[in-house]
Formats: sequence, C-alpha cells, structure tokens
Amino acid sequence: MEATALCIPLLMDVLMLLVAHIQHGYLQSPVSDAAFRIVPTRLQLFEYESVHLTCEGFNISAGCRVRTIKELMSTCSNDSVTSTVTCTIDFAFPSDSGEYWCEAGGGQRSNTVNITVTTGSVVLESPALPVMEGDAVTLRCRTKSTPFSSRITNFYKDGRLVGSSPTGNLTIERVFKSHNGRYKCNIPGAGESPESCLAVTEEKYDGSVTQSEDSNTHLIDRTGEVKLQFTRIIMCMEY
Repeated sequence: MEATALCIPLLMDVLMLLVAHIQHGYLQSPVSDAAFRIVPTRLQLFEYESVHLTCEGFNISAGCRVRTIKELMSTCSNDSVTSTVTCTIDFAFPSDSGEYWCEAGGGQRSNTVNITVTTGSVVLESPALPVMEGDAVTLRCRTKSTPFSSRITNFYKDGRLVGSSPTGNLTIERVFKSHNGRYKCNIPGAGESPESCLAVTEEKYDGSVTQSEDSNTHLIDRTGEVKLQFTRIIMCMEY
C-alpha cells in the first residue's frame, strides 16, 4: 500500500513534466498564420498545355521549392508581396504526371497533389484542393480541340454513373462526405477523361489557430494553450 501511495504522486509529476515539455516544444516551433500548401491551377491537362503550382503559407526568407519524386522544379518565381513561390510547366508531357509538393526551410513539407497529363481528348476540371462540407462544387468536362457540343456528358464517381448534362458541367449544390471519391467524365464520340479525386473536409473546430499539424492532432491558439484539432479530412484513396 505504501509503495502504491508513493508511486501515484511520482506518476503525476512525470505526466506534468511531459505536458510541459510538449507545450514548450510546440511554442518553440515556427508559427505560420496560413496553412503551408501547394495549389495547382489544374489537376488534369492535355499534352503541351501549361500548369502553375504555387506554394503558400511559408516564411519566404527561408526559401521554398516544388518537387516531385524524380526532381526539383527549376522554372519558378518568387512573389515577396504575397509570400508565394510559383513554379510552371510550360509544355507538359505525360511523363510530367505524378505527385507534386512544396518543401520549405526547416524540413516543412506541404500537402501533395496528383497532376495528370493526358494524350487523350477529354479532361475533367475539378477542385484542386479539398472542399468544405456544404459547399457547392462544379465539375467540368473539357474537350481537347473542338468546341463543346450539345452531346450529353456523363459523370462517374468510383466507376458508377452519378449524373448527365448537355452543357458539360455537373454541379453538386451541397457536398457531403458521401461525395468523396474519384470522378471522371465521358463524352460519347469524343472520349473519357482520367480520374481525379474530390476530397471533402468536415469542419468541427472554429477557434483562432496559428499552427496545426496533421488531422486529429494538437493545435496551439494565440494564448499558447494546447487544444485538440477537430477537423477531419476525408481523403481519396490512391489505387
């Protein structure tokens, strides 16, 4: 009994030290008012088209770059006014398809986006970043060289038909978690687009946050208090 009584205060002291150490580590970390992310102008494009990839939410004095698994992008420009870096592929080839992300000083790494360059005749234009639950989303089917006709365009989610349109556009007035998935479009007589992911975020926390980590981890508000992040991102699975 005496040993047990002695252990309990010791355990409490250890826990308090651990909490203090964690909070000190968080407060010493670089703080940014904006999420560090990569924003592409499009996820799908035809061969020989261009795409811009912009890094946002980092300390521009520390430097930033866009890279893929294979290489760093070299054609980039800095904007000190908006604190962004934009890299460009002027004439894209199918070999440029793949994952892209931003890397900043201090080992920071942004989200990853998947760019698809196709030699086909149809692409799908969809949100490049996750959308908030309840927002309106429009998917657009675009052909390579011919003006869009009144032919019916079919839209698919995870391989299943979810809608048809004579305008080439499909609007979801309010997106929910059930809309998360991989989408493509098909224009009879013209062709079918590659697939792109539509990801939906479910916002559960409405505090003043200056630093975040991955989903379902700790946050620090402006008072330095450790809070839990109640934002859950429902991401598409890569097949």
